[in-house]
Parts: sequence; C-alpha cells; structure tokens
Amino acid sequence: MEEEGIPGVQVAIVKDNEVVLSENLGVANVPFSVAVNDNTIFPICSISKIFASTAIMQLEEQNKLILSDSISKHIHNLPSHWNPVTIEQLLSHTSGLPDIEDTVKDELIGGKGQDSAWLEVQKMPLQFSPGEEFSYNATNYLLIQKIIEKYGQSSYEEFIEVNQFKVAGMQQMVFANSSDVKENKCPTYVYYYWDESIGDYVKGTNLIETSEEFPSILRADTGAFSSANEMAKWLIALQTGKLLKRERIDKMWTPIQLNSGEYGGFGGGLDRYALGWPVMTREQHPALVPIGGGRAALAIYPEDDLAIILLTNLTGVLVHEIVDEISKFYYPKMLSPIPF
Repeated sequence: MEEEGIPGVQVAIVKDNEVVLSENLGVANVPFSVAVNDNTIFPICSISKIFASTAIMQLEEQNKLILSDSISKHIHNLPSHWNPVTIEQLLSHTSGLPDIEDTVKDELIGGKGQDSAWLEVQKMPLQFSPGEEFSYNATNYLLIQKIIEKYGQSSYEEFIEVNQFKVAGMQQMVFANSSDVKENKCPTYVYYYWDESIGDYVKGTNLIETSEEFPSILRADTGAFSSANEMAKWLIALQTGKLLKRERIDKMWTPIQLNSGEYGGFGGGLDRYALGWPVMTREQHPALVPIGGGRAALAIYPEDDLAIILLTNLTGVLVHEIVDEISKFYYPKMLSPIPF
C-alpha cells in the first residue's frame, strides 16, 4: 500500500473452504477519512465475468444449451457472419467479434449510447475467424447476457441474484455505476491523468477520483460491487457444489485452445484463458486469477485449496502480482523455495 499509494484495501483468504483471514486497511473515502470496514464495497469490474460464466454453466446443467452451440441457435436476427461463433468462443474471447467498446476513448463506439452502439457493432467486420485468436472484448459478454436473460426469463441482475448471490448468502452485492449512490460503496481513485500535449495518460502525484459508466447491456462483462468477505462466500458456495457440479467447475476452469492448438491470454503470467477465468499455468501452484479494472483480483489455487481476494480503491495496480506474493505465506514449508 505504501509503495503504490493505495488508499484502502480489503483482503480475505479462504483455505479449505473456510475464511482464515479477513483484513480491512486504510481509507475508503479519502477526503472524508472514512475507514475501510467489513461492509465497504469496491468495484470488481471484469471479475464480474465469473458470475456470467457460472450462469452459463448452470444453464448447461439444466440442458438449456450446449457450449458448442452456435450463438444463432439461441439469439435470432444476428448478422449472418456471426453465425459460426459458439457460446464457448464468447466465454473464452476467441469469437473474433468486433468490440462494442472504443478502448482509446474508453466509451461505447459511436459515443451515442448503448442502443446506438449495439446497432453499430453489428455492421462491423469480424476481427478474425472464430477460434483463430484471443481478443478480449465486451461484445462477447453482451451476447452471453442476452442468452442468460432469454433462458432465465428475467433481467441478468435478477438471474444472478436468485441463482448465485442468494444461494451463497450474499447480501451486499450490487450492480451499479460509480456515480450511483449505494450504501457503503467507496469511490475509486487513480494517479494517472490525460496529458493533451502528448495524447496519453501520465502518472501524477495527486489522487483523482474517477467516474465510470457500466452500461446495463454489459452487466455480464463488468459493473459489480462487492466486499472481499462477500466474494469469499461466493467462492465457498462454488467450490462446495452449491452453484455447480464439480465436473462443470473443472470444465469452466479449463483453458481453451485456439484452432492452432496454442493458447491465448493476457501475458504477464496470465498466459491462458478459460471460460471467463484468466489462468496462470506453471508446474507448482497453478492458479485462476480473474482481475478487474487494475484494482481487484481473485486468485484460486486449486491444488492448494487456497483462494485470495484482494480489493482496492486505486486503479493501476498489478493486483495479480500482489495476491501471488500473499499466496506464498500459505504453502507447505517443504515446497520452498517456490519458483515464480
């Protein structure tokens, strides 16, 4: 926290499906000096995808769909050149679909709202043939959300609330924008600012409070707020079979191969991608490490029956590296030194 200048942190450690450590550090709201506590909720951003992938696996358990199905079987009136894309390729970001987000401007394409952006993205060509490459983009999970809403016969948020959050005993989880007023929700800060003279972001010395919009059509992609202890409840529910059968969890956590037989991923240790879950492959202590917004990380070490949740209110932090360092405190002494 001192090195990175992180104002507030929550960390929870789950070992053998029990919370063995839960800590709140620093301040949630800097100008008012409000301390982080057990009830503080942080934005988990792209970690939200694990709820969507779990929902799809739940629907597969109910025989509503098969991962190898073409999306055109479940969603009608899509562009014909999207028809070969499968549900699995949506979940694994190997579909080749164009991105509905303008990553340079950090907004939906066209700048005219989500309905306009949805019409616009359907006119765009594929980035590549389905299965050829890995390309992380929000269009994939927009379509995943449409499938979940179709078979759940409810809004996406309602489906996740009933079939996951309530089952896990979670009471604080919300989907929102950063500007929405929600109980115990902390702001997010950043040190980076846009420098017009060079046309790029530059790291400054002063904290800036960010404002982020999470469109309702992209709730499966991002936009959830949680506390570390709430996420621990969800993880325990998942791993104890309350949300999915074991074979479905293993399937969800298996990295997806490209057509070439190779794998795609983020890099920096996160070298593969499963169904909504970035994967860290290595001989000792492989992990699944969903990360969100450069501020939140959830790491599961299946071979060690260990999970670590780290939530911060500062964007621009290599959170997956921090959780991996924390994990070393929980390995048997006989395995040290650990080759990371």
